[in-house]
Amino acid sequence: MKKKKNEIKLFCEFVIPPMLIWASIVVIPLIYGIYLTFTNWNGLSPNYDLVGFSNYAAIFTDKTFLSSLWKTFVYVFFVVVFSNVLGLALALLLTYGIKLQGLFRTCFFAANMIGGVVMGYIWNYIFSFALTKVGAVTGWGLLQKSWLTSPGTALVALIVVAVWQLSGYLMVIYVAGLTNVSKDMLEAAKIDGANSRQLLRFIKIPMIRSSITICVFMAISRAFMSFDVNLTLTAGGPFKSTELLALKIYQTAFSNFDYGKGQAEALVLFVIVAIISLVQVSVSKKGEVQA
Repeated sequence: MKKKKNEIKLFCEFVIPPMLIWASIVVIPLIYGIYLTFTNWNGLSPNYDLVGFSNYAAIFTDKTFLSSLWKTFVYVFFVVVFSNVLGLALALLLTYGIKLQGLFRTCFFAANMIGGVVMGYIWNYIFSFALTKVGAVTGWGLLQKSWLTSPGTALVALIVVAVWQLSGYLMVIYVAGLTNVSKDMLEAAKIDGANSRQLLRFIKIPMIRSSITICVFMAISRAFMSFDVNLTLTAGGPFKSTELLALKIYQTAFSNFDYGKGQAEALVLFVIVAIISLVQVSVSKKGEVQA
């Protein structure tokens, strides 16, 4: 009896307070946010009306929202592919035994340490002034005009910055996976006549499958939630050609003062990221079972 009382006391002291904090920070705002999707609140007035599912109907008939959603999917696809390819390539290079690999690893990872807002301003300067000066001196037509001023190249610039920032972080995960590949297995394969390409295809990549899964889904989640670089680098321009979904939500809620519709858009983004997370958990569990 005394033991049970102590367990209840410990539960109340160590479990309930964190649960209450978590509920106040996560659960209650989430429920309130879902409730706001059924209102026409403008974020300022104390009065608002319930409008049912009209906000959801509005966003799925809103061409600007659908355009932002499509651009986000395009952005996510290219960022995920190129950041993982570059991250894996850097990891292979650093685990190949080159000199000063610790220094190179730090330099490649440093990009991930820079805040998104600061990075956006840095790359804005690079695209708008530094590269255009290089183009003027060398005569390269691709660099003579800022990529941020054309709808055709602004999204490419945004993808370049995201890949540059994310690849260093993914590189660290790939390095950890590659260093755990059995050296005895690699030596045995070399004795059997396997070349570098065969070692990569048949031994290294299959052995780092869990690292690949983590990196792919992490890149997808981060790309979908990209906001700060999008805001400071292009601000969605020119002509909304780079307005990704997170920035669209911000504009709807805080620029257009349509919190109900903004919350509905945010809930759509939340559902997308939640589905991705559930798929990641499922794939990771299957990989553990197979291992």
